[in-house]
Amino acid sequence: MTLITLLPSKTTPKTAYREQGAGEPLVLIHGVGMQSAAWAPQIDALAQHYHVIALDMPGHGCSDPLPAGSQLSDYVAWGKSVIAALDVGAVNLVGHSMGALIAGGMAVAHPQLIKRVALLNGVFQRDDAAKTAVQARAAEIRDGKIDLETPLTRWFDDHQQQARAQVATWLSGVDHIGYATAYTAFAHGDATYAHRYSKIVSPFLAITGDGDPNSTPAMSQEMAAAVQNGQYVTIPGHRHMINLTAADDVNMHLMKWLQTPVTTKEMR
Repeated sequence: MTLITLLPSKTTPKTAYREQGAGEPLVLIHGVGMQSAAWAPQIDALAQHYHVIALDMPGHGCSDPLPAGSQLSDYVAWGKSVIAALDVGAVNLVGHSMGALIAGGMAVAHPQLIKRVALLNGVFQRDDAAKTAVQARAAEIRDGKIDLETPLTRWFDDHQQQARAQVATWLSGVDHIGYATAYTAFAHGDATYAHRYSKIVSPFLAITGDGDPNSTPAMSQEMAAAVQNGQYVTIPGHRHMINLTAADDVNMHLMKWLQTPVTTKEMR
């Protein structure tokens, strides 16, 4: 697995990514507080058949942050500019959590760049209570109050200590400014593109764990119902970090999705 850096341009901050394999391009975008290394189980499995490119989101890993105050649309614009800079044509796109919001936004706003789109542990039109809670957490993070224990307890069961320890390391090392900017966009962005999901015609997959209290199975079902060619999967016994804790199941479902035919009409 090779770590590569795209040099900054007028429209794109410095962006790092991990690259492995050959074939159709498959781009992976992680969630807030993580980095491209979080996709290691998917890279190892899927790079046997695809050209896998796992991005460090702005302000995470080795990528430069977006300006403070950036919103989800700015992260979608970043994704568009990175795919253009990679010069690989239309891609299969997978996002996790915040990355799922970016991927969904890209499928809405830039369909010509997307062959297929998959959202892992994505959020969709939070209710008022969930909005209040996540926006309060965003405000605390902007104020420098970083609580690691609460999300880790929410994301993992007691028997998932190895994955929990790895995620704790990534969360502990994330750049605070980049984390705060991204988390604020995540907290306020769940409805930004949701009303336009009906425009998504690419083969669409939404996956979450049945124990994820914030990226719920109901949200995945609603997303799949909103698009024109959607399906959803709920993985029992898992929570928010299914790419790590249920890697074999996730990889199997992604392989099936990647083999879904794409029509010329879908690649408009």
